[in-house]
Parts: sequence; structure tokens; C-alpha cells
Amino acid sequence: MTLLNPGDPFPALTVDLPGGQTLELPGALAGHYGVVLFYRGSWCPYCNAQLRAFQRSLDALTAVDARVVALSSDDEATTRELVGRHRLEFPVGYGADPAALALATGAFVNDEPRYVQSTGFVLSPDGRVVVSVYSSGAIGRLVPEDVIGMIRYLREHE
Repeated sequence: MTLLNPGDPFPALTVDLPGGQTLELPGALAGHYGVVLFYRGSWCPYCNAQLRAFQRSLDALTAVDARVVALSSDDEATTRELVGRHRLEFPVGYGADPAALALATGAFVNDEPRYVQSTGFVLSPDGRVVVSVYSSGAIGRLVPEDVIGMIRYLREHE
């Protein structure tokens, strides 16, 4: 397991979206700052709060030219229900393989039940990691206010 550090290229991941579409990361975020969120599952209250917070902050994220993508190992029906319940307007993937995410990104994995722990990445417009936040449990995750502030700072100092 290798953690992704600032400057590392974000690995290629295919994200399955409800309805049969896919999203290729980091390419789908190219030219914009990207926020990639791995969440534990729709059952996790902390994950629900994080996803709702990013939804509430979408206008501010758009203002700094940031795009958000989230994914978990939940099944398609559960993900579709979560998206509807929170009215999420950013892409939310399902069916992620925790072991593959751990191998590609260094994310921590819970063994039983099997899911990926909360992990967040801010990507530069060229697909490189700006910051990575790894959690080994329920707490410790990216928050939109910090992401927006960091991107503003980076833009001011380009």
C-alpha cells in the first residue's frame, strides 16, 4: 500500500455511475481542480454529512473551478437512493472494489464488513495530487470549506 503524496499523478480509475454510465478519473476532471471522495457507505452518518456538505457548497466549489466525484462500494440501488435522498448533483459512483482502491491510492480498508475508509483527494487541473486525506476510521475527512480555501490560495499564488 502506497499513499499518494502531493505532486503524484492520480491513478486511473473507472467509476461506475448509476444508470450504466462510467467516469474515467482523473481524465473526467482534467482542466479543473478535482475533489475525489471515497466514502464508507450510505449507512455512515459521517459520510452522509460530508456528502451533504459538498452538495451545499457546490456553488462555491464551481466558483473556484472545482469538480467533485464520490464513490463507495455500495451497490447501484443503494447509491441511487443516497443520491436522491440528498439531491446530490455531482457524480457518485458505486461498486468500488476496496482492495483495488487501496492498491491504487493507499486508502485504508475495513475488513468485516469490507469497505474503503473515508479518503479524500484534491487534484490539480493536470490530475496531480495537491493534498490527500486518509482516515483509518469514521472521522478525519476533507471538508468543502478547506478545499475552497486551498484552491483560492493556490490560484492566488500561481
